[in-house]
Amino acid sequence: QVQLVESGGGLVQAGGSLRLSCAASGRTFAVGWFRQVPGNEREFVAAISWSGAYKYYADHVKGRFTCSRDNNANTVTLQMNSLKLEDTAVYYCAADLSSPTARSRDYLSDSRKYGYWGQGTQVTVSS
Repeated sequence: QVQLVESGGGLVQAGGSLRLSCAASGRTFAVGWFRQVPGNEREFVAAISWSGAYKYYADHVKGRFTCSRDNNANTVTLQMNSLKLEDTAVYYCAADLSSPTARSRDYLSDSRKYGYWGQGTQVTVSS
């Protein structure tokens, strides 16, 4: 069992930056970031393997978002730069506790692989 708490969301102007953090109550393996807009399905944003050596990004955030982790602090961070209006959503972090060696994009980007989810943090990008 692990609890995840996201923080760092807020209101920012287009072109600005935000840094989201996901604090876990214990060790996690792969961690993913997903986002959801009301009325839409939750979509993959970014993910990082346990070692941090494997990172994947959705095409629409590639080059703008960076995912990193500190396993000593049980924290995963999503640095979001050059934010766009369409980045507005609730952002969730999710953790996998079943596979320490997971590293493929297919696995890390699949929301069904993650058994633990945070409560979400709102990111609003204004013009």
